[in-house]
Amino acid sequence: MGRHSKQRKRRSLRPVVLSSVLAVGVVGAITAAGVLSVHLRDPRQRTSADTVAAVGSAPAPVPVTSAAPSPSATPSASTGAEPPGPQNVAQAGSSTDGLTRQVPPFAPPDVKLGVTGAAPLNSESVRVGALFTGDVAPGNHFCTASVIDSPGRNLILTAAHCLSGVSSIVFVPGYRDGTAPFGSWQVTKVYTADGWQNGDDPDEDFAVLAVAPTNNLRIEDAVGGNPIGVNAALTVQTRLYGYSDSAEKPVLCTNVTSREDTFQRRIDCPSFSNGTSGGPFVDSATGEVIGVIGGYQQGGDTEDTSYSAYFDHTVADLVARAS
Repeated sequence: MGRHSKQRKRRSLRPVVLSSVLAVGVVGAITAAGVLSVHLRDPRQRTSADTVAAVGSAPAPVPVTSAAPSPSATPSASTGAEPPGPQNVAQAGSSTDGLTRQVPPFAPPDVKLGVTGAAPLNSESVRVGALFTGDVAPGNHFCTASVIDSPGRNLILTAAHCLSGVSSIVFVPGYRDGTAPFGSWQVTKVYTADGWQNGDDPDEDFAVLAVAPTNNLRIEDAVGGNPIGVNAALTVQTRLYGYSDSAEKPVLCTNVTSREDTFQRRIDCPSFSNGTSGGPFVDSATGEVIGVIGGYQQGGDTEDTSYSAYFDHTVADLVARAS
């Protein structure tokens, strides 16, 4: 996941210039056919190599209907106003287990702050998923990501430090117990900020990933997408999701975030262990994603405190570049 025992020095300054990495480090003969395939860094190693994603085949997703329109595709500043509300997602079936089920719409849970437990199955939690290389099977996932709203309806968000030394990345939204209830989605491109590319700046430890449609279905059409929130207050009640690499269900904790430094947010939630990097910080008041587990100490040196790079115009511009 990237929760390393060795602390990484925080930077006091952050670059603001962004670039996509669509054509950096491309390898393999399939490039000539117009398909990008590159080597990505291992999340347990630190290098400064640039990153792009690899393409491959994946199981077909199952179409899902939505009872609500998509949230705005433009990242916006959090205002504390009533959220637009995550889409109601009704699953028609499963591509892996043959089950037919209804996914309940999201409703704000009654929670005890700072307590971690299994995430309930609802229209918000199914937008969170696990990242895999190789087979979608227990023990193969290594980081967490989530679907974000975008014009192309094909983007997910994770931590940049997750994308190290792995290839042919697959995202499985709503992953539980070895099954892919909404199918598996192949990552085709990765976008990171210049500060991460040029020195692994923890203040820019976030990455936007494009995923290929399957059977002409885009991922946001399958499960919906949470809007990105920028310039949110550092003290915000937040739902934190993640997939531990030793578990097969997502966990959820709600607590109030605080300021670690100018460009770092922290939250105290127990039992967020290896594998939870990239998990979204969801603003409880707006439903917007305002961070991902990463940043300082690549997400935190202990399982009980997690960090995120602060989301401002840098991440908003990155989403716009990927869209």
